[in-house]
Amino acid sequence: MSNAQKSPSRKQPNRGASGHRITRADRLKRWMARHRYEARDALTRLLQMPASALMTLSMLAVALAVPGFLLTLLINFEQLTPTTELKPQLAVYLKPATDAKRVDQISREMLLRDDLLSVELISPDTGAADFRERSELGGLLELFETNPLPAVILLVPRDEDPASLQTMQQSLFAIEEVDTVELDIEWLVRLAAILNSFERISVILSLLLALTVLLVVANTIRTMIGNRLEEIEVSLLMGATSRWVRRPFLYAGLWYGLFGALLSIVLIYLALILVESPLREMTELYLGAFELQGLGFQGVVSVLALGSVLGWGGAYLAVSRQLTQFEPQ
Repeated sequence: MSNAQKSPSRKQPNRGASGHRITRADRLKRWMARHRYEARDALTRLLQMPASALMTLSMLAVALAVPGFLLTLLINFEQLTPTTELKPQLAVYLKPATDAKRVDQISREMLLRDDLLSVELISPDTGAADFRERSELGGLLELFETNPLPAVILLVPRDEDPASLQTMQQSLFAIEEVDTVELDIEWLVRLAAILNSFERISVILSLLLALTVLLVVANTIRTMIGNRLEEIEVSLLMGATSRWVRRPFLYAGLWYGLFGALLSIVLIYLALILVESPLREMTELYLGAFELQGLGFQGVVSVLALGSVLGWGGAYLAVSRQLTQFEPQ
């Protein structure tokens, strides 16, 4: 039997090029590796030009710090709006001739009303004691044979609407023993108007300065693109996609926005330190105690996120505009 006949008829292995299947996990790893490289490269290029980068970051920080500071002040001023500790109040002054039993009866009738949160009766004796303790003129009460101070009922309404409060004020005059009713609401109306105006101004400034951040980043990225025009042209001629060309500049804009936001947070807290003392003196006229609030964790995260998004957006606008110059006519 020949050798050809004796050779086994088994399948010979394929010694040519073998195929390799790329899984989704491999694609994800490569995608993440490319983005990590582009992010590091963009950060390295930014650190290689510290003077110009610091100037750009300073402009971004100021543009982000102004609305952040104003909104932080607004949050602090809102502590002056009515809360459970500070409500608009009606002071009902009874006629001095009203006897104690009738005063007690009127206060009990007030307690049964559903439109009142609280009722506090200040008797003439209690009022006199408080006047002696808190006023330097307390000794004048000794000149009178009888206590000249009337009984006062302090009412805190449920409805804080100014029109409703004024209606309640007028209705209390229907009680025969009521001498006068004082409504401490004027400061509340003025404060609400000031806060509303301040809020609108803050929103408008925030929008204008956000646009400023976009323009600053776009102009900075445009300059970076101008310095790398030859590199971009060669890359496009070799088949690079617009996404590949755009990616490093997007990360550069992201770093500018993020670092600018970090610097703006520092400026905001420095500004709050400067205004803390006069602001506390002013607000303590309305509140017994006032604690200046900073951005807080959510505020810091919001500023960082806003700066990053604006930086990314400004870079995207700049790169997209420049890439149109390389498209075939």
